[in-house]
Amino acid sequence: MQTFFIIVILALGFLITFQIAKASEYVAILRGEEKSRKQTNKINGFLLLVFLIVGLFGVYYCNETLKGKILGAAASEQGVLIDKMLYITIAITGVVFFATQIALFWFSYKYQESDKRKAYYYPHNNKLEVIWTVIPAIALTVLVGFGLFYWFKITGKAPKNAMVVEVTGKQFGWEFRYPGPDGILGKKYYKYIDPAKNNSLGQIWDDPANHDDVWMEQEMHLVVNKPVQLVIGSKDVIHDVGLVHFRMKMDAVPGTPTTMWFTPKYTTAEMKKITGNPNFVYEISCDQMCGKGHYSMRGTIVVETQAEFDAWMAGKKPQYLVANPDKDPSVAKPDSTKAIASAAINNK
Repeated sequence: MQTFFIIVILALGFLITFQIAKASEYVAILRGEEKSRKQTNKINGFLLLVFLIVGLFGVYYCNETLKGKILGAAASEQGVLIDKMLYITIAITGVVFFATQIALFWFSYKYQESDKRKAYYYPHNNKLEVIWTVIPAIALTVLVGFGLFYWFKITGKAPKNAMVVEVTGKQFGWEFRYPGPDGILGKKYYKYIDPAKNNSLGQIWDDPANHDDVWMEQEMHLVVNKPVQLVIGSKDVIHDVGLVHFRMKMDAVPGTPTTMWFTPKYTTAEMKKITGNPNFVYEISCDQMCGKGHYSMRGTIVVETQAEFDAWMAGKKPQYLVANPDKDPSVAKPDSTKAIASAAINNK
């Protein structure tokens, strides 16, 4: 029913537009086509001038109203540089925008059709064409250079003291893996993926590096002022790791790991004070359309001090022990329990 009403509304809109056009055509015939055209040009010229003034005021109002209120300050050291790059881009394109739009609408108003003036035919000018080709080319080259510099910086080799977190996207959520004390992520193989056996990532348990890796879903913990390298992948379709507060973004591609690194500047507690929002949370979202549940593919990031992170990690059990409880020394073995009970009886 809703689709039917939409179709009817669109059809009526088309019909009304068509009738207005026909009425304008009949009026032009009655008044005289030339006179009607000149009158229409005057109205259009005036409306273009009004649109210029109102439009520029709207741009200024939106900028002042929304500036710094949507995303807030960049929460990573690299994000500050990316914001700076965007400000430079906006400044350059802003100058061009105001110059061209003011010229466009003012010229349309000032040089509308008039009996006192004849249009001048000006088809070609080599100097002008060189100017409006070379200057934008230089400006765009500078902007692209900035972009490439920052891109290679965040996707290049991370500092030696960087912590490593593996991020895996799936429909429709996130999985995170941390290396244990050895600092090495264990090997994995997609054919070993078996959530029923607590092996959601397909970790190869024969690899000793896997024995201390910690796995969890939907919540990633990072240390403030410490570089972190994200090793990113996907289990099904292409996703995209979107870290809006850190100004970071990277595709998660099945079978092709991607990486990026950054340094968080503020803890979650500090950002709550900075934003004035007691409910503030860092968010990881999917920025690539990945299916019908794409909108819900969100996770939480907790940025904390090193001591808080160490305490959090100390409370986590390696996934190897979760998947293989018989290897967990903290779990009492049935046979050993019987032996202890038997020894106690014999002692009596």
